[in-house]
Amino acid sequence: MATERPDDDFLLPVGAESAGSDSPLLPVSAGPWGEPMTSSPPPYGSWRKSASLAVLVVQTVTLVLTVRYSRSTQRQAQTPYLASSVVVAAELLKIFACVLLLSWERRFSLRSLCRMLREEVVGRPAETVKLAIPALIYSLQNNLLYAALSNLDAATYQVTYQLKILTTVLFSISMLGTRLQLHQWHSLFMLMAGIVLVQWHATAEPVALPSSTGDSEQRLSAGSQFMGLAAVLTACVTSGFAGVYFEKIMKKTKSGLLVRNMQLGLFSVVFGLVGMMVYDGHKVRESGMFQGYDGITWVVIVLQALGGLVISAVMKYADNILKGFATSLSIILIALVSYFWLDDFHPSIVFVPGAVLVLSATFLYTATSESYLTKKFVRRAWPG
Repeated sequence: MATERPDDDFLLPVGAESAGSDSPLLPVSAGPWGEPMTSSPPPYGSWRKSASLAVLVVQTVTLVLTVRYSRSTQRQAQTPYLASSVVVAAELLKIFACVLLLSWERRFSLRSLCRMLREEVVGRPAETVKLAIPALIYSLQNNLLYAALSNLDAATYQVTYQLKILTTVLFSISMLGTRLQLHQWHSLFMLMAGIVLVQWHATAEPVALPSSTGDSEQRLSAGSQFMGLAAVLTACVTSGFAGVYFEKIMKKTKSGLLVRNMQLGLFSVVFGLVGMMVYDGHKVRESGMFQGYDGITWVVIVLQALGGLVISAVMKYADNILKGFATSLSIILIALVSYFWLDDFHPSIVFVPGAVLVLSATFLYTATSESYLTKKFVRRAWPG
């Protein structure tokens, strides 16, 4: 009997100045599409950082609501689409979009495009292989979250998984030399507490799984809960490491965002195909990869492909910590839209205090004049 995957909503697939200095955070050798730039990097408050974070919030909210709508319209369908195939299709679309934009930059010169791809992808295998690490970790993370959701109650999962905010900060400190002010640490713990309250369900009950006979249900055992807790803690660590590792690549790369996205997409397609065959191989063999696809499914694919490009821009022009704040704001917006317009969300009594904590933490982290990140390797790059 095939193992059912959990609800896809749970698996949603995240430069500063030093205080008192005009020195930029990181060198930028290429623009958003790979064009050469001047030796002076953009300031921390550049429009690219703000725009990328704003687009990320809009994209996340739109994607989640579209996925929910697509699932609700297909509940009565005999063959709903496979979430694993949507992931692969989105990566393929992202690669196609990158190639198309790179071709447009070169006035659709096939010779120029092939030469660039040969130099950037084939001619620099060490740089290309670096992107296999986050692609593999992201694929592994989905499996870990699936194991966690299968062995933990929803409340424990939601609370524990917010530790990814802390692991992201710790990896930023160790890998990028990030330094945080005391009030920034306070804001991060406020953010963790706020997200827990926002996502807390008033009627959180232990998960009951069907027994092997199908006649009765069995409560989660202590061993099963331990396995679930180990899975979600591992997912927190891998999430933090993969995000910071990808951020480091994007900010230190000499290649443009489009080239890096294409390289990441190539590995993501390979690992996505493996995951699709592991989870849904029998369904793919019976009805094909594109079973259940309709117009709204392709909208989901387009939004997910766009999300990959937006996150890369956030990693280059902002950072993982700010991405965490943007994602948290997205959760609140999704909840508000679901409550006022979709009528499919009923917040608990602690939702409002949680939302206030998230908004206060965001303001505390970003609004004060001293809330900047400084990184050691940047100061080495610009010693003055």
